[in-house]
Amino acid sequence: MDNIEFQRKHHTIETMRTSNEYFTFLLVFMSMLIINQFSRAQDTLNTTQVITDGETLISAGGSFELGFFSPGNSKNRYVGIWYRKITAFTVVWVANRDNPLTNTSGAVLKVTRPGILALMNGTNAIIWSSSTSRVAQTPVAQLLDSGNLVLKQENDGNPENYLWQSFDYPTNTLLPGMKFGRNFVTGHENYLSSWKSSEDPGTGDYNYHLDPTGYPHVVIRRGSVELQRSGPWNGVGFNGFPGLRINSIYTFELVFDKNEMYYHYELLNKSVITRLILNQNGALQRWTWVDRTQGWVLYLSALTDNCDSYRQCGAYGSCNLGNSPICGCLTKFVPRYPEEWGAADWSNGCVRRTALDCRTDGFRKMSDIKLPDTERSSFNASVTLEECRLVCLRNCSCMAYANLDIGRGESGCLLWFGDLVDIKVVYGAGQDIWIRMASSDLGWHKENKDHKENKDLELPSFDLSTISKATSDFSTGKKLGEGGFGPVYKGTLEDGREIAVKRLSKTSMQGLDEFKNEVIFIAKLQHRNLVKLLGCCIQGEEKMLIYEYMANKSLDLILFDQAKSKLLDWPKRFQIISGVARGLMYLHQDSRLRIIHRDLKVSNILLDSDMNPKISDFGMARTFGGNQTEANTSRVVGT
Repeated sequence: MDNIEFQRKHHTIETMRTSNEYFTFLLVFMSMLIINQFSRAQDTLNTTQVITDGETLISAGGSFELGFFSPGNSKNRYVGIWYRKITAFTVVWVANRDNPLTNTSGAVLKVTRPGILALMNGTNAIIWSSSTSRVAQTPVAQLLDSGNLVLKQENDGNPENYLWQSFDYPTNTLLPGMKFGRNFVTGHENYLSSWKSSEDPGTGDYNYHLDPTGYPHVVIRRGSVELQRSGPWNGVGFNGFPGLRINSIYTFELVFDKNEMYYHYELLNKSVITRLILNQNGALQRWTWVDRTQGWVLYLSALTDNCDSYRQCGAYGSCNLGNSPICGCLTKFVPRYPEEWGAADWSNGCVRRTALDCRTDGFRKMSDIKLPDTERSSFNASVTLEECRLVCLRNCSCMAYANLDIGRGESGCLLWFGDLVDIKVVYGAGQDIWIRMASSDLGWHKENKDHKENKDLELPSFDLSTISKATSDFSTGKKLGEGGFGPVYKGTLEDGREIAVKRLSKTSMQGLDEFKNEVIFIAKLQHRNLVKLLGCCIQGEEKMLIYEYMANKSLDLILFDQAKSKLLDWPKRFQIISGVARGLMYLHQDSRLRIIHRDLKVSNILLDSDMNPKISDFGMARTFGGNQTEANTSRVVGT
């Protein structure tokens, strides 16, 4: 081989070697780019890393992304979180909403010790930062698949130990799992505030709060001015707020204890994308993403009609969209200034037609109502609705009461004091309320002009029309039984009280004197083991006694029923025996009148909802002198 051929082959070998090295270098360089790009497609940021404009964090499941963005046509830059799996760019949280970047050259988002997340501009000035009261040795920021950006100690996944989280500082969006409310220990509140516009995420005019005043309810304000409010939480949702009811997309609850109060919702199907927002016009809306149309669909819009304007109809006024005009006074109330109502100015509301008299007042029931503003109210979760009525009745300042938790039956008590404002008729989402009224406005009064003898009874006299309405015209379905003097019916008064109506039959052997005798006797007796007489009705040939209703009826119906008698274990039987004995002791020795019942039997022992016994039927009772210890009865009576 000559020298020229040798040099040619040697050059070829060197060229091949150089090409291989170059190829290897390209592979390494490309791998580094891929690795670097992959490292940016992560959900966590530590103290050695930064995020610049164009780089992002992506949650582990790919649901959310964090980075720099500009809303609409704005040239300002913000750091925020948006949905990643949908085609419509939708921001759910903004860090520097009130301090935008006009130039992102040199701007970075980074984690600093002892645990602060900070946005710095090109001159290293802090544009926005998180806060913490604790120290972490190796803090990291992580974007969770819930959309929550958390600052925590590395490898510590306990939410109780988070140094900071974006879910505690929402902007205009409430995401699933986010708490909406207050921490009473720290004083911190999570609430929504609108964007200024679609191109400016700065804090807008409207804010949406969970207000604990009186009892938790939600309210929309413009600055400090209250614009709209829901009714109070009633155990299944916010009263008068159709949007926060049972549905097929999410579940929700209110947590309310001494430490915190918050509302939150959770998805039933994790694949569903839904968000609750307060838009720049102050409207509260829920939007749901639909893949088929690749767009957002309005699922509900709450508190948006004319009746939702706060105090639209003034005190004791009621707003009803089905009426024209929409404002009217509650039953037995009249406009304070009628001439203003003629001009569609309802702001001064209504006043009572009849002044109250605390000694004789009662309550009128209203249904399908968004309950009044609870600013001046109190509550008790441990009492029954009947106990609630009594508490309100005894307090002359109490203007209304309602059930606190409709999810648990007649449980809990909510009481209103002062004028009732912001009432709305809401069919399907309202509830019952009992409003204090003068006795004459309830259809019953203390004196019946047709029967002078009632004047001395010191007992409410009910109109026949009131009792007829309460018992559905004495319908068969309301009949509880038949006694020696006539039938007994169950009824419900307009104020919600359940009653038992003893109707004297026209063929009864009990005449007017015996009837009056029973009224006089029972009206003067007050004992927890005697059935309470609420009033009477003497109108034409009708003679009726109105008693408190006993939910478990008479003892004989349980005692002599093979299945029901099993409810009466020995402690319960002893309780009943003791109660009857206490009642008899009161009749015989402790009452102002000494009374012999003369017809005591198990059918005349009634049981309330707690199986407490109460003695009834005093129609054949006989009084005897205060010094007498025995008396003669000259005829056989009763059974």
